Amino acid sequence: MLRIKDLHDRVQSLAAQLTEWNKTLEQRVQEQVAQLERLGRLRRFFSPKLAELIVDGMAEDPLKSHRREITIVFLDLRGFTAFAETSEPEEIMGVLREYHAEMGKLILAHEGTLERFTGDGMMVFFNDPVPVPNPGEQAIRMAVAMRDRVKELSAAWRKRGYELALGVGLAQGYATIGAIGFEGRWDYGAIGTVTNLAARLCGEAQPGQILISQRLLGTVEELVEVEPVGELTLKGFHRPVTTHNVIRLKG
Repeated sequence: MLRIKDLHDRVQSLAAQLTEWNKTLEQRVQEQVAQLERLGRLRRFFSPKLAELIVDGMAEDPLKSHRREITIVFLDLRGFTAFAETSEPEEIMGVLREYHAEMGKLILAHEGTLERFTGDGMMVFFNDPVPVPNPGEQAIRMAVAMRDRVKELSAAWRKRGYELALGVGLAQGYATIGAIGFEGRWDYGAIGTVTNLAARLCGEAQPGQILISQRLLGTVEELVEVEPVGELTLKGFHRPVTTHNVIRLKG
């Protein structure tokens, strides 16, 4: 009877431990599922490496509104509107897939943050959510690499009768950054004058031009060769904006 009682007690103890382990396991599974869901959401905005750093707690939560100096890059394809008006939907989607795939590789390679893309247009910024010591340099290097890659793509597109080229605008300044939207549909956005400036410069860029603001040039002048474009009157800006076109990287 004593042996039976001892066995009964051991079975009860093991059952209690098993119950506790099951609770712990269930909690851990729920935490991991939540972590994977958050990682999936963050990967919509950031590179996989950066998203993992944020989930692991090695970077601040970027979706909370915050203010930071960033470098913004706007780009779109010159000639795309005319191309879209005269081409079949399948042709348009094929070009966009090629374009997005190649630009996406360069954004990830230079550790930029893709804020949005709309058709042939994209907005990328640097120095958020993880600070970098040289955001202007990273942005310029990416923009030049994109221009070179689109030149290669354009040669192939031209053989198919598509006349497309890249226009880019860059600016540096402070912006308020964080999640914008509503439950079930969030975007990661940067709001500020610097965003408008980069967008306006991109709108003014001719095929193959990379237009940058004077402020940005002051941080990268040892890196690039530029030519003055002059003072541009841009929508939303009371004063003309001194602008330069990036010819090439020095060296």
